[in-house]
Amino acid sequence: MIPLFTLATFVGAFLTFLLELLVAKMILPFFGGTPSVWSTCVLFFQAMLLAGYGYSHLLGSATRWRRLVVAHVALVGVALLVLPVRIGADWAPPAGAVPVVWQSWLLLATAGLPFFAVAATTPLVQRWLSRTGHPAGKDPYHLYAASNLGSLLALLAYPLGIEPAFDLERVSRLWQGGYILLLLLVGACGACAM
Repeated sequence: MIPLFTLATFVGAFLTFLLELLVAKMILPFFGGTPSVWSTCVLFFQAMLLAGYGYSHLLGSATRWRRLVVAHVALVGVALLVLPVRIGADWAPPAGAVPVVWQSWLLLATAGLPFFAVAATTPLVQRWLSRTGHPAGKDPYHLYAASNLGSLLALLAYPLGIEPAFDLERVSRLWQGGYILLLLLVGACGACAM
């Protein structure tokens, strides 16, 4: 059970940080590399991360948590409907559009739901482990190491290996495959927690 929860935590963190880099790279042709573009991306993803953490706190604190395990697995599944993430020419801002507002809507429409689902998953999986009755569940904070490792590897792997080797479409498809793996892992973790 511990390897399952550890792998789910690792994959969730890896996908969280990889999606940030992938989507930021996708929007560059439409908005350029100005500081406001990067600031808007950082603000958007940090706000969605905070929202995901808030959602996971509410779900983790609920008394009818078994139903909410099913609800979260369903949310992760529903986010598959917007994958793979693609940002085509139809997302170019119209003349006169406020770039920050247009970029924020673009991020929300293309990556918002899968990012929110992935961001909420890591803390929820940690909470679920604590409810399994497994001895390691009394102190699930060792999963933070797996989360930090996944985040760090994504931040290193993208510029050093993924970006030079694959085009954006291929990376988006690979991310989708990782997301499907995460869905299966989250479902298995949820089953163990119930």
